[in-house]
Amino acid sequence: MTVAGSLRAMSIKGREFSAAGDADLARKLGGLENEVQPNGDGTARIIQVVVPWKVGGITLTIRDDREDQEYLQEIANSGQEVDITFTFRNNVTYQSKGTIVGEINFQSMAGTAGIECSGGGVMSKQ
Repeated sequence: MTVAGSLRAMSIKGREFSAAGDADLARKLGGLENEVQPNGDGTARIIQVVVPWKVGGITLTIRDDREDQEYLQEIANSGQEVDITFTFRNNVTYQSKGTIVGEINFQSMAGTAGIECSGGGVMSKQ
């Protein structure tokens, strides 16, 4: 039986964040993607392109008393890859090094922020 669900928790550079229970994430493990290119004689060749791992649609609970939004912005500003861990509803955990990409969108009424993370290499299941 498959157990699906949203992100339960996330750790960025050692700090734990709770995740919104209704967020629908898009997870890409990274590695290689194949592209087929035609040859003039009707055959084809496979081109492999290296792609980074990426997780989008992340919605984290933000606590002002912990300065969570500032912490996330500092990670983004550093331009460095840090340890990131994702624990999903089915208790499966993935880990890699990466950073926050794109905007950090804080929603004051919900007390959450939407982020995306990406990094070189691949995400590995723990």
